[in-house]
Amino acid sequence: MTKFIVIFLAVLVSLFTVEMLQPVQAAVIQPFTASLAALSAALITPFDSDVLAYGRVIAHSVNNFAVSIESGCNGVEAAIVLIAGVLAYPAPWHYRLGAILAGFLTIQVLNIARIISLFYLGQWNYEIFNWTHLYLWPVFIMLDVLIVFVLYLRFLERRRPAANA
Repeated sequence: MTKFIVIFLAVLVSLFTVEMLQPVQAAVIQPFTASLAALSAALITPFDSDVLAYGRVIAHSVNNFAVSIESGCNGVEAAIVLIAGVLAYPAPWHYRLGAILAGFLTIQVLNIARIISLFYLGQWNYEIFNWTHLYLWPVFIMLDVLIVFVLYLRFLERRRPAANA
C-alpha cells in the first residue's frame, strides 16, 4: 500500500506540473479545451441553432449568455488523478493503457454533459448554475474517476490467476 501511495503521489505531482507548463498549456491543454467547446456547441446546435463556440467559449447569440471552459473544467485534472491511480497499481501495461483510455473517454463524455447542462442552467437560474458548477458536477466527475478505477481493479482481480491449492 505504501508503494502505491508513493507512486500515485509522484505521478500526480509530475503530471500536474507538466500540465501547468506554459508550452503544454499552449500546445495541448488550450486546443483540447477549445475542442470541447466546439464539440459541445456542435451537440447543442441541432436543438438550438443560436449557439456558437469560439475558442473556449460557448455562447448564445440571442440572449448573449456564455460560458468559458477554464482550467479545472476540461476534465484534464480528473484524468490526471485516474492516470496516477492506474499507473501506481501493478498490472500489465496493456491493461493500464486500456483503463486510461476508457477512463479518459468516460470522463470526457460526462464532462461534455456537464458543460451543456451548465450552459443551460446558467441561462435559467444563475444561483443554481453556481451551486451545480462549484459543488455538484465536481463530485460527479470525481465519482466517475473513482468508479472507473474500482471497475478497473475488479477487472484486474478477475484476470488474476487463481492460487494453487
